[in-house]
Amino acid sequence: MIRIHFIVNPIAGHGNAPLTKEELQPYFITHVHDLTIKVSQYKAHATQLAQESIAEAADIIVACGGDGTINEVAACLIGTKVALGILPMGSGNGLASNLKIPKNRRKALAIIRDRHMECMDVGTINGRYFFSNTGVGFDASLIKNYESSEKRTLLGYISACVTTFKDIKKNKPLSISINGEEPLVNPFIILISNSNEMGYKLSLTPKASLQDGKLDVLIIKKINRLKMLWLGCLIILRKVHWLKESTSYQTTQLQLTRNHEAFFDTQIDGEHHELSTNIVDIAILEKSLCVLTAK
Repeated sequence: MIRIHFIVNPIAGHGNAPLTKEELQPYFITHVHDLTIKVSQYKAHATQLAQESIAEAADIIVACGGDGTINEVAACLIGTKVALGILPMGSGNGLASNLKIPKNRRKALAIIRDRHMECMDVGTINGRYFFSNTGVGFDASLIKNYESSEKRTLLGYISACVTTFKDIKKNKPLSISINGEEPLVNPFIILISNSNEMGYKLSLTPKASLQDGKLDVLIIKKINRLKMLWLGCLIILRKVHWLKESTSYQTTQLQLTRNHEAFFDTQIDGEHHELSTNIVDIAILEKSLCVLTAK
C-alpha cells in the first residue's frame, strides 16, 4: 500500500473548500492507496502533524494550503525519502505555480496519484527553511500588514501594499551590510529567491530556478514614491531589471548584518518573522527535498 497523508489548513484561501476522505477516494485506487486526512488547528501545527505522519511511515505527505502550509510540512521532509505533495488551496500559491501544479483539484490530485518525483533546492535562513523566497524591507513590511488585515485575497494584498507605501516614512532608519560590504541605507527591498514566483503570478526574480543550486538575489536601493509605482508596473511585466536602482546576482550563500539594531523584520515564504539577531546567514541546500510534480 502507498500511504498518502493529507495535511489540511482549513482556513487557506477563503476557507470554504474542506477535504474529506469520501471526496478524495475516487481519484485513487482503493487497494493501492491508503489515505489519511489531518487538519491543522493553529500555526506550526502542520509541522507537528507532518512529523507524526513520518513516524507513521507515510510515503507521501501532501500539504493542502498555501506557501505557509507548504513551508510547515516540507521543513520536516528535507533529507528524508518521504515525498512532498502539494494541493494548492491558498491565495497566492507561488511555489505550486512554479512547480506547474494547477489549482484545479482533479488535476493536482492526478499529479499526486502518478507519483512523478523530482528533487528541488531549499533555502536556509538562520536555521529556518524557505522554499520560495525570503526578504527584508518593503516585502517584509507588506507581509506584516497583509497578515494583520486577515484578508487572504488579491484585494487584501493590494490594500496591504497601499498601507505599506503610506508607512514607509514612519519606519526607523535601516542600514544593512551584505557580506561585509558598504552598508545600504534604507534599502527598499533585499529579496533572496529560490523560486521564480511570489504568488498571484507576480515575480521579482523571473529567472530563478528550484534546481540550479543557486539563490537569486535582488537588491533595490532606496527609491522615491514615483519609482515605487514604476516598480509595480515592472513587476507585472517581469522586467524589474529595467529599474536602474536594482541589482541582481546569483550566489550559494550570503550574510546580512544590520547596524545599530539587534533584530531583522523578514518574510519567509510569505509569512512575517522577526529574527532576534543583527546577523542573518542565508544559504542553499542543493536538491534536498523530493516533491511530486507534473511530468
